[in-house]
Amino acid sequence: MNKIQITAVSYLNTKPLLYGLFKSDIAKDIDLQLDIPSECARKLQAGEVDLGLVPVAIIPEIVNAEIISDYCIGAEGAVKTVGIFSHQPLSKLSKIYLDFHSRTSVELAKILLQHHWKLQPELVHATEGYLDRIQGATGGLVIGDRTMGLHEKFPYFYDLGRAWMDFTGLPFVFAAWVSRRPLPSSFVEGFNKALRMGIDAVPELTYILPQPSSGFDLKEYFTRYISYELDNSKKEALKLFLHHLKEQKETGSSAYSLLG
Repeated sequence: MNKIQITAVSYLNTKPLLYGLFKSDIAKDIDLQLDIPSECARKLQAGEVDLGLVPVAIIPEIVNAEIISDYCIGAEGAVKTVGIFSHQPLSKLSKIYLDFHSRTSVELAKILLQHHWKLQPELVHATEGYLDRIQGATGGLVIGDRTMGLHEKFPYFYDLGRAWMDFTGLPFVFAAWVSRRPLPSSFVEGFNKALRMGIDAVPELTYILPQPSSGFDLKEYFTRYISYELDNSKKEALKLFLHHLKEQKETGSSAYSLLG
């Protein structure tokens, strides 16, 4: 059969999943491309790939979208690599730059600012180099590998995974494996087995992967901050998040026009 075209997020948190795919029997059946989250979303929306590990905020916009895997990129509380960095407390910020790598994190930040923190800073769609503009009363939402080392640089960090848990009592799903067409059941079964194998290999991966920054504990990150199982509580959280997203769109407060 033709190879299944797949796009996946290139961040550190996907490494166990990718390791499982490359080591599995289905490796020969897939063509895997690695991209930033927003590009994963674009490729799936455009029909350039069959399957993607994509930001969940785009699910309502994909025709025939189906979550095909038992695994995801999620968090049960603090996630460590998604949050707002600043030199001042959140309540004193007048402006926040929004990371352009992933719309899910941007929409989550907006939901939390409105409903949890009840704050209304100016929200600015960031461009490359915006980290240098996080100063004074200006904060920045930063996600993924670019957060490495920032915890030591900025005195304030507001973890979106922790804030969502405080707000809802639920975990959060940042990215899920979404297809835009039916896939063979045999492939889906093998795909899930491959992902499980990769997750089980985390102890091995902590020896293989380079340390991303001084003091960063890979094993702790993979096992404490990232939660890969798409269980019932995460499905409930995803449903609630998409409900808030729909409300934002209906009230005109969504950043859809700004973010790809």
